[in-house]
Amino acid sequence: MNRLIFFGPPGAGKGTQAKIISDLLKIPHLSTGEILRSKIQEKDGLALELRKIMTSGKLISDEILNSIVSSRLKNFSDTGFILDGYPRTIMQYEFLNNFLENLSIKLNFIFNIEIDYDILKQRIIKRSSEEGREDDKIDILKTRHSEYTVNTRKVSELYRQSYSNIFYQIDGSLKIEEITTKIMEILKKSWKSAKFHISFLDYSHIYHVFTLIHFHWISLWLEYQVLTYLQIRK
Repeated sequence: MNRLIFFGPPGAGKGTQAKIISDLLKIPHLSTGEILRSKIQEKDGLALELRKIMTSGKLISDEILNSIVSSRLKNFSDTGFILDGYPRTIMQYEFLNNFLENLSIKLNFIFNIEIDYDILKQRIIKRSSEEGREDDKIDILKTRHSEYTVNTRKVSELYRQSYSNIFYQIDGSLKIEEITTKIMEILKKSWKSAKFHISFLDYSHIYHVFTLIHFHWISLWLEYQVLTYLQIRK
């Protein structure tokens, strides 16, 4: 089972990598933006409330986001998933941990794509000039990066401390294909280790069963010998 979280500042490429890995592993890519856009299309009360909040330009509360994300995660608890853009705050982090624990769901990989702000700024300027993307303006980048530094970086640090065995730092200054290669190498290495562990457990179990059978036959043989001896003595 593969359950992954991608972290990284805006423009680092976490969304791109999450999408690529999602396609390779054939598991859902749950990005915050996509989840919200999908929810707005629904007709319930929460969708209407969400539409009003986003139209007004206000931030979506942790409570609402937690509710929406958790409802989606329930659908993919058995198939695996990739979270991209969530959790972003300490409250979201605590909610997600409790939610997964209550469902006995364990995370398998956490990737943190880090990149120096100056490199990121040059990348955004280049991309903005090539594609004319409004959301790539430097002032918007500063705001989003500041929000990431204040909130989300603290969350990724908590994961680094609490889940060090599945937390991986990735150099975001590399090319897209190079980052993908590094991520896949980590995944494959972990899969091989898990496969070896399972194979070893299987072997140990077979050996244990064989040993029990072996001793059982020895005891039967000894019992037979004793009975034969007693029969002769008679």
